[in-house]
Amino acid sequence: MKIEIHQGIVADVLIVDQQIPEFDNRNTHEKLTQRLSDKKHLILVAVSEGIPVAYKMGYQFSDSEFYSWLGGVVPSARKKGIATQLRVTQEVWAKKQGYEAISVKSMNRYPAMLQLLISSGYHISGYEDEGSSDNSKIKFLKKL
Repeated sequence: MKIEIHQGIVADVLIVDQQIPEFDNRNTHEKLTQRLSDKKHLILVAVSEGIPVAYKMGYQFSDSEFYSWLGGVVPSARKKGIATQLRVTQEVWAKKQGYEAISVKSMNRYPAMLQLLISSGYHISGYEDEGSSDNSKIKFLKKL
């Protein structure tokens, strides 16, 4: 599978989201654009044969920190290193923009994401208790 990564738009994200069963179509154009509207942000899209198969998006959290907000890979494109390519591209971009760190949150119900973050140099930096271990959020930080 040949992958090209480029900056994308919210419509690209929604094409991918509709194919990710774990997301249950919870992201809407309005929700995504509202979150990004007043912030410096980056949407990266991985494309195979002209079709978006993955994305990673985030926004400025502070002058020194970029928040990696959402990402996903369609099931048929998983285990091919695409999430890693997107993560590395995002980190390089963030460093060039002058950010000193990237933060991200994930949950126990996404063990592949937790493993990817830890193996990629992200450190656990906090925990948001949402009442159960499946729904609570684990915060990670990586210095750039």
